[in-house]
Amino acid sequence: MDSPQASRFEEVFKLYHRHVNPGMAELVKFMGFESVEAETEGCYVVGDDGRRFLDCLGGPGVFTLGHKPAAVVEAVQEQLGRMPLSSHILLSPLLADAAKAVAGIVPGEMPFVFFCNSGAEAVEGALKAARMHTGRGKFVAAEGAFHGKTFGALSASGRDVYKTPFEPLVPGFSHVPFGDADAMAKAVDSDTAAVILEPIQCENGIRMPAEGYLNAVREICDKAGALLILDEIQTGFGRTGKMWACDWDGIAPDIMTLGKALGGGVMPVGAFAATEAVWQIFEENPYIHTSTFGGNPLACRAAMAAIEQIRALDVPKLAAERGAELLDGCAGVAKKHEGIIAEVRGRGLLVGVEFLDSDVAGLVIAGMSQRNVLVAYGLNNAKVLRFEPPAIITSDEIAIVVKALDEAVGQTVEMLAMM
Repeated sequence: MDSPQASRFEEVFKLYHRHVNPGMAELVKFMGFESVEAETEGCYVVGDDGRRFLDCLGGPGVFTLGHKPAAVVEAVQEQLGRMPLSSHILLSPLLADAAKAVAGIVPGEMPFVFFCNSGAEAVEGALKAARMHTGRGKFVAAEGAFHGKTFGALSASGRDVYKTPFEPLVPGFSHVPFGDADAMAKAVDSDTAAVILEPIQCENGIRMPAEGYLNAVREICDKAGALLILDEIQTGFGRTGKMWACDWDGIAPDIMTLGKALGGGVMPVGAFAATEAVWQIFEENPYIHTSTFGGNPLACRAAMAAIEQIRALDVPKLAAERGAELLDGCAGVAKKHEGIIAEVRGRGLLVGVEFLDSDVAGLVIAGMSQRNVLVAYGLNNAKVLRFEPPAIITSDEIAIVVKALDEAVGQTVEMLAMM
């Protein structure tokens, strides 16, 4: 007789094949994740068989405060009993308060905030705002970028495997090498509405540009009269050791897209913030861009509680301290396995371990799952394992992650030697 775990997994596996996504089901099974999630707590995902997985992917980037942070859960539960959704006729004090909270922590002077339901929606809104404000039609993005999979966001993204099946995409987008300021300067002209960039390319394998790159792009945009859109959906809210990744360069964008950790790991929340000049697009028609569920009371309460907790816990400091331990630990494993691991890089609790071969990376992910640690590769770079654990992870738990990585790499090396 099958064990309860095997029976439940196979049942869900078949339902995925029939009703959800057959390819995803096969991939999850291939990677060794033969346990279905049942509940979460802190840094852990618990399967219905009782297995406790240390979550080092975190959404990715969603669970900066951990799973089910009490303060955020309580805020949402309390609001649920009052008013879950808005009338869209009367003004919402919660929406006003949430916008004020976001405006109070973003860099520079971006006092206006539009709430939506996801990062991709935030990017769509940012692109529309840039076109309307400037009256220009062109955008410059980076090769290897990831901004989402809706049409505008996908057009700004930089991996053909996700784009080609849906062509023609939104016109007017060009891409230059990430980190190449000279190429950016040549691409941006008087027809460019905006440059859109991630300060650190997450899905492309935690790619960080050279020091001074973002400052150069800021100057290029200013010179051409183009806006700078920074996508901090995954890098924001303390993840890199500062509140925003662009804080490392001391710059501010004209528009910033937000998401992931904004919902406190409890509610799906996206947003984009912008300068007062950009927000003039709403003066003639306040309904030029809207969202049925964006900025709903539950989302607003979650966002406000999340921001309060991020500040109270000093998440940037936690990410810097634990991130240094994780980066050092992974670097030690890489030194031990130089013929397998090409590079370890990252900032704060955003760490990438790049393997020489993507198949090896997949085997290591499976090996870590066998040791009850959850990691995954980047959507735009399958050679890189991403580590984005909650900021509440402890030093002891970091040590568990590093040990699992070391053992999984060693196991993979042994398997390859036998082939």
